[in-house]
Amino acid sequence: MMDRDRNKTLLLELQRAAGTGNGRCADCGEPDPEWASYKLGIFICLNCSGIHRNLSQISRVKSLRLDFWENDLMEFMKKHGNLCAKAKYEAKVPPYYYIPQSCDCLVLREQWIRAKYEREDFVATRICQDPCSAGSREGFLWKRGRESRQFQRRWFLLSAREGVMKYYTKESRGPKAIISIENLNAMFQTEKIQHAHGLQITYNTDGQTRNLFVYHESGKEIVDWFNAIRAARYHYLRTTFPTLPEPELIPRITRNYVKEGYMEKTGPKQKEAFKVRWFCLDSQERNLMYFKNPLDAFAQGQVFIGRRDEGYEVRAGLPQGVRVKKRKPAITVVTPMREFVFICENDREQREWIDALNGVIAQPLTG
Repeated sequence: MMDRDRNKTLLLELQRAAGTGNGRCADCGEPDPEWASYKLGIFICLNCSGIHRNLSQISRVKSLRLDFWENDLMEFMKKHGNLCAKAKYEAKVPPYYYIPQSCDCLVLREQWIRAKYEREDFVATRICQDPCSAGSREGFLWKRGRESRQFQRRWFLLSAREGVMKYYTKESRGPKAIISIENLNAMFQTEKIQHAHGLQITYNTDGQTRNLFVYHESGKEIVDWFNAIRAARYHYLRTTFPTLPEPELIPRITRNYVKEGYMEKTGPKQKEAFKVRWFCLDSQERNLMYFKNPLDAFAQGQVFIGRRDEGYEVRAGLPQGVRVKKRKPAITVVTPMREFVFICENDREQREWIDALNGVIAQPLTG
């Protein structure tokens, strides 16, 4: 019993020890991890420990507080730790490879953990692919039909060298679409697509944002596609902006929307009936897009969000003189041309939309 209590105290001290990296999950960065892998010598969070349980040949987990820690395991943990593991298993992570955080979907976190410890993709002895080679890939993905709304197998081809992504249907000999990597984006959308491996690919065509919704049965395959797109984007950005510092370039590779969700909107006269629409806020393009349905291929419209000194502002509540029957929180987006009125589902949604829109208004315009 004394050993149990002593080792638990030592373990918690080790988790908090400065210079070890143990204060955050070794895999997703979640603060104050409560679990550890005693085969790898790392401290991890509850969610990542669930993934490690499925890798029993290379990782075994225990709770810092609930399980008994033998003396030999304590010695092993002392000799290792998160920074030690990072130096070994993350020695050669390519700059374009997406490193998930605790808020990211399960498939991203699981494949990151498998890539590190199971396949040892990033150890020092591995030869790194250059971004141009890594940004080349072809294969089948299940794509949602724009009209049919059914998922069908389509052949996709990505070429960083040519600077394009293409996809083909069974019926057509040539590509159905040729997408420039310059305006290509990808983000995981597991809830929206209602598939654990759901990926949303977006690009600009004739001044509009086009959405493609795809998935693959294999978690590894869809994450490999995502990182191949990131490699192609990295190659394009590095070639186009050779002097741009890496910390500024990396966030521009791919991006998630700052916020998405349902709001109700009215027309320009602010007397039209309010209609429920799905909204997506893209901070890089400074666009608030709205769709009839979340999985629509094209937006019904969009609102450009400029800077405050250009006359853009977001306010809680309705403009003066506007009346609505529903007692729900509203927001007004002020632009130089007109005011846009949106009704939110609740106070929390109102606060989140105001914060997200203010974040875009506050950021500088980029070229």
